[in-house]
Amino acid sequence: MPVTDTLNAFVAHGLIEREPTGEGLLSGRTFAVKDFFDVAGVPTAAGSPDWLASHPVPTRSASLVDALLAAGARLVGKTHTDELAWSLNGENFHYGTPTNPAAPGRIPGGSSSGSAAATAGGLVDFAIGSDTGGSIRLPASYCGIIGLRPTHGRIAIDGAVPLAPSYDSVGWFARDPELFAQVGAVLFGGLKPAPRPTRLLVAQDLFEAAGPQVAAALKGGMDALSDLIGGAEPVSLAHGALPAWRNAFRLIQSSEAWAAHGAWADQVKPNFGPGVRERFAAAAALDPAEVAEAKALRESIRARMDALLGADTLILLPTAAGIAPLRD
Repeated sequence: MPVTDTLNAFVAHGLIEREPTGEGLLSGRTFAVKDFFDVAGVPTAAGSPDWLASHPVPTRSASLVDALLAAGARLVGKTHTDELAWSLNGENFHYGTPTNPAAPGRIPGGSSSGSAAATAGGLVDFAIGSDTGGSIRLPASYCGIIGLRPTHGRIAIDGAVPLAPSYDSVGWFARDPELFAQVGAVLFGGLKPAPRPTRLLVAQDLFEAAGPQVAAALKGGMDALSDLIGGAEPVSLAHGALPAWRNAFRLIQSSEAWAAHGAWADQVKPNFGPGVRERFAAAAALDPAEVAEAKALRESIRARMDALLGADTLILLPTAAGIAPLRD
């Protein structure tokens, strides 16, 4: 039976049904896929009417779609995304904003907005999204569900519209921890037991930047982890350099987005919505020297993280700097 979309979570051209091709861990479960991933025979819009109009209908599905169908899950549709996935709000100038089931007066977060809303609202058991700079993590936080951005490259991202390939990652949402792990087992091709963590680091500078309301909301989880591991150690991740880190990410992401879509944007001249329009204009005018400096800083940040973390260490930090903003 087709899903009844009460949340504006699904794209109109993607209210489809694909039956399982096998049986397995996910038999009897339903799922949705962000309209950033290809499903054979169904257009991919990536949140942009101009992208939809200028690209052929895919003849092959993303490999993750095939894997989930083979594991017994049933696909019931494709979900809304921010335009070309280049926003964290979950608002789309062309297609509207999905309802946040956890807080209907607030935005759902993006860019995997429809997948998060559909999962949180019980329209599907789980949903697939992508995460470049928070596009799984932030909607999961705002909608009150479980979401994960795995290690970059851990899950194949073929059959997806790129944004910034050196950051783009596949992720997923679920309400139930057991199901969440089962989806992970399918997407990862199996799970291996991890070493039990013996250290818990708390990113004190990020909690301070987020403010007391966020810290209070996370205190219960932080205390539970601390009790489980045997204590927590405060640490400063960025030593006051968070603005520089954020700017480096912005520069690299913008340069890769322009490399991926600049020629298309010049040729098609799409009617971008607010925000995306300005980001593309800025990306077209980037200074290559600034991008090179940003990449060098990224390597130093990676070295910093490698020095802090090991197989036995968890680091705790807030996903968002505050609660979900109110809808316009």
